[in-house]
Amino acid sequence: MTYQDILFEAQDGVATVTINRPQVMNAFRGQTCEELIHALNRAGWDKAIGVIVLTGAGDRAFCTGGDQSAHDGQYDGRGMIGLPVEELQSLIRDVPKPVIARVQGYAIGGGNVLATLCDLTIASEKAQFGQVGPKVGSVDPGFGTAYLARIVGEKKAREIWYLCRRYTAAEAERMGLVNVVVPHDQLDAEVARWCAEILERSPTAMAIAKRSFNADSENIRGISNMGMQALSMYYDTEESKEGVRAFTEKRKPDFRKHQK
Repeated sequence: MTYQDILFEAQDGVATVTINRPQVMNAFRGQTCEELIHALNRAGWDKAIGVIVLTGAGDRAFCTGGDQSAHDGQYDGRGMIGLPVEELQSLIRDVPKPVIARVQGYAIGGGNVLATLCDLTIASEKAQFGQVGPKVGSVDPGFGTAYLARIVGEKKAREIWYLCRRYTAAEAERMGLVNVVVPHDQLDAEVARWCAEILERSPTAMAIAKRSFNADSENIRGISNMGMQALSMYYDTEESKEGVRAFTEKRKPDFRKHQK
């Protein structure tokens, strides 16, 4: 595959996958998801690779979720919602090696879900985390909700989704969403240190440990599949479409006038 939306680099046992759409805050469209799936498979099953780093281009954003310009009821790709996002989310869990989220800026919406799903999250002090789904007529009805609650607790997860607030990297670390926060200019060095430690460990033991962790929350994959089907139907409603229209028109949405 020739990549248009991402960058891929493999060096000294580390594969770095970068969402390369800084002009839209590294939001993903259908093509982006396909390329991420390809790159994660490429790195995930290469025995020369011991750890995968997922990040975004530039300093402003790790990823801000689905590209609203590619969202007209459904997104512009394949899958139940026009994005193979459930396949992408599952793949982060399924590759038999650690995936580290390198978060240098905004990890918002679907980007927040990607950071949540990664095995480890290392953040710059400039990073910000949060959800926007209910503000734009969307939601992640699977890993982004149920798995998030496993990490930060039910009360905090509900706050994150119901209120759609922004959280600093320090706040995210306190709630368990981030492993470590470092000064912005030390982010790459910190990621490199963690990668170096991982590369010294037994790859088979790491793979078994990862699958063992995943087994405990594997039922969420079924919740996600069912939830994405419901989300697909929701995207076809005027209530959901109002969120997209309001976002593109830069105004507050009026969801309740479309509620059935």
